Amino acid sequence: MTPKPEIMTSVEKLGYRVTVGDVAAQAGLKLNLAQQGLLALASDAGGHLQVAESGEIVYLFPQNFRTILRNKYWKLRLQETWEKVWKVLFYLIRVSFGVILIASIILMMITIAIIIIGINSSRNGDSDSQGGNDRNSGGLNFFFFPNFSDLFWIFYPNRYDNRYEYQSQEIPKKGKAKSEINFLEGIFSFLFGDGNPNYDLEERRWQEIGSVIRNNKGAIVAEQVAPYLDNITQYNQENEDYILPVLIRFNGSPEVSPAGGIIYYFPELQVTVQKQTKKSVASYLEEKFYRFSRANSGQIMLSIGLGALNFILALVLGSFLKDPALVAQFGGLVAFVNSIYWILLAYATAFLSVPLMRYFWIQWQNSKIESRNIKRQQQVENLQQIEKSLQEKLDYAHQFAAEKFITQSDITYTTEKDVLEQEIERSEQIDKEWQRRLMDNE
Repeated sequence: MTPKPEIMTSVEKLGYRVTVGDVAAQAGLKLNLAQQGLLALASDAGGHLQVAESGEIVYLFPQNFRTILRNKYWKLRLQETWEKVWKVLFYLIRVSFGVILIASIILMMITIAIIIIGINSSRNGDSDSQGGNDRNSGGLNFFFFPNFSDLFWIFYPNRYDNRYEYQSQEIPKKGKAKSEINFLEGIFSFLFGDGNPNYDLEERRWQEIGSVIRNNKGAIVAEQVAPYLDNITQYNQENEDYILPVLIRFNGSPEVSPAGGIIYYFPELQVTVQKQTKKSVASYLEEKFYRFSRANSGQIMLSIGLGALNFILALVLGSFLKDPALVAQFGGLVAFVNSIYWILLAYATAFLSVPLMRYFWIQWQNSKIESRNIKRQQQVENLQQIEKSLQEKLDYAHQFAAEKFITQSDITYTTEKDVLEQEIERSEQIDKEWQRRLMDNE
């Protein structure tokens, strides 16, 4: 069983000595999964179990447990290697879309230039008997040739910004955004965006709920976690059924107050090996809005411009390639481009249509995100408005609030030492305790 990354990260953040409740609250995991993960990690990484007098178990791990696991599991080594390789591969995939765009533009420009030069040469050859050097007016001057060497600067991060600033130094730099990515990556970001900004939403949800429970020493009322949940309806709000997922995940128990109010406490989350300080928690679970692109405005405008140029070139080229005799006459590169023309046209069309469709999809998604954020924010406002009516429940919850802090002196057994050795040490501690009490009585 390969150890869970979230458990390993939590163990490191908590100082390598943890309880199940510590890890469950830190990582937002179900208690049974946290317990199973800690047992597996202790077995594989040479960890130790410490048992307190109360029966609570503390897990102790060596600080180099990742190295131990890496040497033991080939899957972890392969995973780390693959992550490094994938970073390079994904970068190449991202820049490839920009390279294809530039290659498409250059290929179509060269093809159109060949066709135009060939057509003009044929016309000039047909009119040789008329004489005069002015017959060659047109020719190469008919077609505009860009400076292709000027394109190479876009391969470097932020070169577009520097170039623009250099050409317009009189324009104030205030408000000008610097790009986080180079232009070729910006093309990929313009086309496909930058992924889901809420990919870790569930992880954040349960981490924040765990922190709320910990901040209240393991005893809460349902309204305190409502701003972090999405399963609240007008039907389950009064009977508080929406808190059931929280009880299941963290093994909570309901208790009814004398006045009939219900509070919930979580014994496992009250056990810790560290003095707990209140964590800063957002007042509600706020989803992040989708962003159209990480590319700056200059890179986006240049992407649109190149995409439009690519599409126009495809249409112009298509008008030439409609004549099979013309294609047969030139052959070579023109024939090759003709064979892949529909691919070039499809890419040119998709380059402009995909971002356009994605723009409207983002507006739709962001409107739904805003609606969910408003609902969660309303739960915070509701909590503040009914705080007085909740006071009785909160006072009753405080009776169950507790923090069981396990120190080294509370440990009665550990797998770090032999049982006999521990019994001897325990006997010596008892003898010292009796001697201290006798001296105090005297």
